[in-house]
Amino acid sequence: MPATGDADPVTRDRLDSAWQQAVAALLAEPRPDGHWVGELSPSALSTSTALMALLQLRHQGVAIDSRVLAGGVDWLIAEQGPDGGWGDTSLSHSNISTTMLVRATLTEIRRTAGGESIGEVPAAALERAEAAILQFGGVPALLARYGRDRTFSIPILTHCALAGLVEWREIPRLPFELACLPQRFYKSVRLPVVSYALPALIAIGQVRHGMGPPWNPLTRWIRDAARAPSLRVLEQIQPVSGGYLEATPLTSFVTMSLAALGQARHPVAERGLQFLLESVRPDGSWPIDTNLATWVTTLAINALGPELPRDLRPPLQQWLLNQQWRQTHPYTNSPPGGWAWTDLSGGVPDADDTPGAILALLTLAGTSEPPVAVRDAITAAVGWLLGLQNRDGGWPTFCRGWGLLPFDRSSCDLTAHAVRALHAARGWLDGQLVERVGTATDRAIRFLRGQQRSDGAWLPLWFGNQDVPGDENPTYGTARVLLACRDLISDRPELEELMVRGAAWLAGCQNPDGGFGGGGGTRSTLEETGLALEALCSLPVAARVSPGVIHAGIAWLTEAVERAAWREPSPIGFYFAKLWYFERLYPLVFSIAALRQARAWLRGAA
Repeated sequence: MPATGDADPVTRDRLDSAWQQAVAALLAEPRPDGHWVGELSPSALSTSTALMALLQLRHQGVAIDSRVLAGGVDWLIAEQGPDGGWGDTSLSHSNISTTMLVRATLTEIRRTAGGESIGEVPAAALERAEAAILQFGGVPALLARYGRDRTFSIPILTHCALAGLVEWREIPRLPFELACLPQRFYKSVRLPVVSYALPALIAIGQVRHGMGPPWNPLTRWIRDAARAPSLRVLEQIQPVSGGYLEATPLTSFVTMSLAALGQARHPVAERGLQFLLESVRPDGSWPIDTNLATWVTTLAINALGPELPRDLRPPLQQWLLNQQWRQTHPYTNSPPGGWAWTDLSGGVPDADDTPGAILALLTLAGTSEPPVAVRDAITAAVGWLLGLQNRDGGWPTFCRGWGLLPFDRSSCDLTAHAVRALHAARGWLDGQLVERVGTATDRAIRFLRGQQRSDGAWLPLWFGNQDVPGDENPTYGTARVLLACRDLISDRPELEELMVRGAAWLAGCQNPDGGFGGGGGTRSTLEETGLALEALCSLPVAARVSPGVIHAGIAWLTEAVERAAWREPSPIGFYFAKLWYFERLYPLVFSIAALRQARAWLRGAA
């Protein structure tokens, strides 16, 4: 039940003090070149895949520092949970995927260590891991976890096969020869992996083929002929950093597969090795991705809003302009105009970071006439977003129209973010583009109306909560859509009904302590309380909820900020194919966004 109106309201002075404390903490974060970088959580999943890649390279005679291997092994052993399994992060529940990956890596360590010490793997640790895997349901449970999407199930099985724990004949084949086709054909050929997992399709498809070609002579001939050209594609789409998507797991799967094929000296494998060696942490672990610098910077700018110190605006504006993609992306064939989540070469323009960057540039400009460079950048970004919209009116993440697998479909959180940015940018656009924005917004509203659940909530794609059934996070999705409704309601009165129902659902899942989790009855977190409170505090009169709900949420958030609870992030981040992470800056920036709206709400309620 939500807190009642009898909750003691927080004094304005106390709220202001919490705001100042949080802002000071954010501004004290290291900011090279004026922007924020943040820090992603260490990951058992990433660490196990990186170690397996290094081991496979070592088997092929590549010199690998044994201290790197030993450090990773020691870190993994220390992270084993009481149930014998591993979660993706130190705060995540154990799961079948990560436990199978870690068990395979530790098995390979014990099998191949020889006389050289590359980490101690107690037999008891493996025995507990095996028991946990049986408890989870083994390989059938793994396959059920991902369903039709083979983006991650086949790489996991391949990883296990390299350790001798899975028979190669049990692993479905991937049609890597399709990567030789022009990208415009990918939708029609129905690839069994999502758009951004093309490197895994090529490398893992090849190693599976090499470990046992198909019986059909025509298929075998086609795939034999496709090996060299598909490897050229793999090399062409590899970023300068060597890390596909800057992601440790994806890069590791590619590198271990090439090494197992005897291609350890291939340029892709060599660059993959360099990426892995440069991204290992001092404690021996690897993160899920290098950083989310662009994403956390735009979150910070938009959270601070007009309160962002004026002296920070020019360098932040220039930095953001420098991150916009000005040419066709070699990986996804995306046209110029978008932003990726990171400032590094492995990033790919997407439909969440691009709206975030548009809104951030608008925030930085304030009421001033924007420089020509900023206006041009936003015009290009708006065109990029309009070109990405799917036929159903929603926005996918990277590529328009694949739409066959969950992480390539339109989603509510991305669509809400996109329409907010398009709406906010209208005043900077020419008449023809404004007309296109209006048409796109009409279609997006129809999509969001169709996606609203019967209880009033919306589900996101890229964020989850491990304590909600199905790993969903309706709090995140609903808050994001409500913010879009808030921004558009003056021009789109038809949104009122959606907003009222969504706000009622969000208020109804407030915990007795005043905070919010990923859904009703889940643990309150700074991230989700910040998201929910920002949305609820900023709603127009027609959709406002009980003041008691707001007061209780403000009280919870203020107390959490006073004790610096932003140092305790929660794993709400949801990377592709159900890979969990947490980001150190999320609780701080989400809290700041909510505190700013709460201060405005209190002024209006006075």
